[in-house]
Amino acid sequence: MRKKYILFLAGLIIVLSACKKSYFDSKGALDGTTIANYFNNAEDVRAFTSTLYSGLPWSGYEERASTCIADVMSGNMYTSSSDDAAFLNFTMASTSSYLSASWNALYKVAGWATADRNALELKKTMGGSASYIDPGIAECDFMIGTAYFFLARAWGAVPIIENPGTVALEGTSGITPRYLQTDVLKFAISKFKSAINILPETDVPGRLTKNSAKGMLAKLYLYRATALGSVADYDSAKLYAGEVISSGMYSLVEDYAAMFNSSTYNNNSESLFSIQHQATQNPWGSGNQKQPDYGPDNLQTDQANMWGLYIPSLDLLKAFESGDKRRAGSVMEQGWSKPSWVPQRSGATVYNAFMSKGYIYDTLQPTDQGGQKNPTRSNVAKYVVGPGASYGSEVVVGMNTGQHFMVLRYADILLIYAEAVLAKNASTSDAAAISAYNKVRTRAGLSTKSSITLSDIMQERRVELAFEGDYWFDIQRQGFTKAKAIISVQNRGSVDNANYITNFVESKMYLPIPAGEIVTDPELAKDPVAYYK
Repeated sequence: MRKKYILFLAGLIIVLSACKKSYFDSKGALDGTTIANYFNNAEDVRAFTSTLYSGLPWSGYEERASTCIADVMSGNMYTSSSDDAAFLNFTMASTSSYLSASWNALYKVAGWATADRNALELKKTMGGSASYIDPGIAECDFMIGTAYFFLARAWGAVPIIENPGTVALEGTSGITPRYLQTDVLKFAISKFKSAINILPETDVPGRLTKNSAKGMLAKLYLYRATALGSVADYDSAKLYAGEVISSGMYSLVEDYAAMFNSSTYNNNSESLFSIQHQATQNPWGSGNQKQPDYGPDNLQTDQANMWGLYIPSLDLLKAFESGDKRRAGSVMEQGWSKPSWVPQRSGATVYNAFMSKGYIYDTLQPTDQGGQKNPTRSNVAKYVVGPGASYGSEVVVGMNTGQHFMVLRYADILLIYAEAVLAKNASTSDAAAISAYNKVRTRAGLSTKSSITLSDIMQERRVELAFEGDYWFDIQRQGFTKAKAIISVQNRGSVDNANYITNFVESKMYLPIPAGEIVTDPELAKDPVAYYK
């Protein structure tokens, strides 16, 4: 994006910088003179909305917050960090920094997109052509819908802010209520449907299309069908997921591991929506920062930071079937290697010799000589792109890589379709559902099935989407009784010390609203109200 747009966005953010209410951290209102100078062609609009795809608004959610919420809390990941372990043990408090970071980021996405949308609508009243403005509005609607969908499934009842600039500037942020989860999801649905009507059938890789919105809408309908018992929504999930599949525009990437350890696979044939990253540390949030938190210590170099803050859980490792190709694409264990990566360290003679023929994950070698030994004897492979350009991998800038983060991909759509067809039935042998399900298993090198159950689908979803910010919501949407049954049998401990959860109660199904938000908006502590009258 050109410099003028960066300056333009910076100015918009400053408008609301004095507002204490964190979820109104948006671009705010625009004056007519500024709008008159921009949005005069499709290039202007696309440059403007491109910021919504970047890590700038998403980073607070995408980074450690989503990892703790979706994968640590679900039992997919282990961590020994005192702050993060609260999610492992269901002892997190409303003062958790990750809760506020996630809340703030999702409202930032919604706020920026809403302000952008309002600006574009205003430009149309000033003579701007709908032909190039409406697609930008549709992109905004998709982002708004996604943010509210994610807020509703994480917290349940939350505020809906349709005009963040006005609310913040008029000082009414202290009387904003929470709205019923059903209404928040309905609001998100309206945004996705609006986006579907306007987004193009195709676009350059990385930009949203009608199928992006259809895919996210299918995911939302399936969530609503299961979490809220809205049985009719299974048909809607099937419809929209089916349209994505029948479009023929997506396919599974043959090399599962490559999707996650090489930026050359960014915006691949499987990606419906990805957060677009660059290997740079300025501005903060531009780079993907999963690598240092996931990567093993013995891969760290002077170019690439690694500290393995989050590692695969023993329970997840047990979930992989024998021969599943996704295992090596998802986790590093004894014997895992990458010959093209040759990490070297100044003055570390033994280490350098050990790694001279390529990176080796070895739990037997002394750690000061290149070995890697942690509580579960494994590390995450996804979103680890290597030790840096000087050591055989792509460019890494400290904590930052250029790997895009896939929020929604085709494998998810295939499994959504299979589950939507299954619906409330004990099993299904429906040909289309079985075909969708088996495509995922075939790519993984596993045998196909002729009949599937919900347990089969949830098993596939867990290993297919591990470490991608999804599994907790698959557990949660099955209801408290099933969630408790799943969580109670998970070993959330280490090789030396098993750990089982005994304190899981129904109040843990949704996250507590960040304490700081309630301080500035006491309405958030009250019962939710209806948004749609």
